[in-house]
Amino acid sequence: MLTIGDQFPSMTIPVQQGVAALPAGETLDLTIAYPGKWKVLFYWPKDFTFVCPTEIVGYSDIRGDFEDRDAVLIGASTDTAHVHLAWRKSDADLAAADFPWLADNGAKLADALGIVDKNEHVAFRATFIIDPDNVIQAVQVNGLNVGRNPAETLRVLDALQTDELCPCNWNKGDDVLQLAA
Repeated sequence: MLTIGDQFPSMTIPVQQGVAALPAGETLDLTIAYPGKWKVLFYWPKDFTFVCPTEIVGYSDIRGDFEDRDAVLIGASTDTAHVHLAWRKSDADLAAADFPWLADNGAKLADALGIVDKNEHVAFRATFIIDPDNVIQAVQVNGLNVGRNPAETLRVLDALQTDELCPCNWNKGDDVLQLAA
């Protein structure tokens, strides 16, 4: 699995966003898109499941907080762009989750990241925080049955952006650690 300090792989992946039109071959390469921005990529195992929408809506609810930190939120699964669109159209909360959803149907990127469950052949619940230079700065991976806490992802992003020593339970605005001279 790729980890902290690794360069995020350059790869063009189909993407789906919004509910206005059928997918028309749109693609995204995270290493080219969003120059100068932090990127928060979170994978979920499958569309039309139970835990996944709680995470997507949870991230969507604080999307503006990520944007305030000069970070772009990107979701992904190994489903197709058409399945993403159908799922969004079936649920108003998912339709409102207006950020790009990678449609990594061949698990091309998920395989490169090393996050594919060997038994289920879907991506684990993996979150990558990627800096503006496309270097992975944080990774969290959960099993298929345990949802993530989007506020914790935001807290880690805040800590990374300080470039300081941040103690346990540190939150934006708290004091960072100072080494005695």
